[in-house]
Amino acid sequence: MSARVNGPADRWAWVEVDLAALRRNAKAFRAQIRPGTKMMAVIKADAYGHGAVACAKTLRSAGADQFAVATVAEGVELRKAGFDAPILILSQPPVGCVGTLVEYDLMPSVYEVDFALALGEAAAAEGKVVKYHLALDTGMTRIGVRRGDVLEVRRAIDFHRGIECAGTFTHFATADVIDDWDFALQLNRFQEAVQAIRDAGLETGLVHCDNTPGTILHRECQFDMCRVGIGLYGLQPAETTAPRIQLEPVMSVRARVTRAVYPEVGDGVGYGLTWRVPKRNMQVATVPIGYADGLSRILSNNMDVLVDGMRCRQVGRICMDQFMFAVDVNAARSYHPGRPVTEGDIVTVIGRDGDEEITIDEMAAIQGTINYEVACGFGMRLEKIYV
Repeated sequence: MSARVNGPADRWAWVEVDLAALRRNAKAFRAQIRPGTKMMAVIKADAYGHGAVACAKTLRSAGADQFAVATVAEGVELRKAGFDAPILILSQPPVGCVGTLVEYDLMPSVYEVDFALALGEAAAAEGKVVKYHLALDTGMTRIGVRRGDVLEVRRAIDFHRGIECAGTFTHFATADVIDDWDFALQLNRFQEAVQAIRDAGLETGLVHCDNTPGTILHRECQFDMCRVGIGLYGLQPAETTAPRIQLEPVMSVRARVTRAVYPEVGDGVGYGLTWRVPKRNMQVATVPIGYADGLSRILSNNMDVLVDGMRCRQVGRICMDQFMFAVDVNAARSYHPGRPVTEGDIVTVIGRDGDEEITIDEMAAIQGTINYEVACGFGMRLEKIYV
C-alpha cells in the first residue's frame, strides 16, 4: 500500500493498519488449518501494535473462533467492546485478579493449585462457573505445570464446582525449526500428559499446542485448536515459514516533514553531532517520530526512509520524539527524491511508497532483533488509522 493517508491533524505521525490485508491473512491461515480445528487469534500487546479492538472485529468476521491476550486488562478491553467469544489469558494472572476474571468471563491459564481454588471460590460466590485452560510446561521452562505433576494438580482442583477445564495446552520453543529434536521431545511430552489426563477420566477441553510457526509447519499436531499470532499481521515468524504461506503486511508507519533546512557544510545533526553535512546544497529534514514511538535509537545513521518512492538516509541520533534525514538535492534519483523536500511532505518509515518498500523485517535486521518487537513498539503512542 502506497502513501495516501493525510494523517492526524494534531501530530504529523501515525500508523496505518490495512484491515483488508488482515482479513486476507486470516483466510490464508484458515486454509492452513484442518477442517474442524478452531483458530484462536492472538491479539496480545494491542494486537502486536495494530490495535486490539479493531483487529479483533476483523478477525472475528474472518473466522477466528476464540481470542488470546496476555493480561487481564487486555481481556477486559475486549469484553467492554462487546466481544462475547471465549478469551484466554495466556498466563496465570495474580490471585488478586480472580474477581475480575469472574466478572468478565475470562479464561485464565492455570498451573498452581492455590490460584485455581481461589478462582473457584470467587466464581462459586457469584453462582458462576469459570472456565480455565491448563498450561503444561513440556520443556520451555516458562510457565505451566511440570509434566510429572499434572495429575496431582488436576486432582487437587477438579472437585471445585466453580471451575471447569476448557482447554489443555503447551507452548513450543522451537516450532520454527524443521525436523528439530527438541520440538519432537516437547510434542511427545505434551501428548503423554494429555493421554494421562484422559486415562484418569479427567476432562482436557480443547487440546492446543501449535503457535504461528507450528500451524504452518506442523499440521500433524494442530489438534483441536491453533493459536495464530504474528502471521495474522503479515509478518513471517521465521524464514522457514515463508515458502509455505503468503502473507501481506498490515502495518505502515508514516509521518510528515515538520522542518526542512539547508545547513552549512560541517554542521552537525542531533545529539552528539554524530553526522555532519558533507557538502553544499544538502537538506536536513525533521520528522516527528522517535524512540518513544518505537523507532529504536539503535537505528541511528543506519536506516532509510521513503520520500516520493525514493530512499533517503536517516542522519544523526534518533531523538525521543523526532528524527532527521538528509536530502542531496542535486543527486540522481537512484537514492534521493531529486528535489527539495518541503514541510508537510509524507515520509514512509515502514511500508510501501511507489515501487520501493521498507519492511519491518528490514528494520528488525538492522536492530538485531525480531519483527515482533518492532511491530509492537510502533503501537506505543502513535495514532492508528484504519484503511
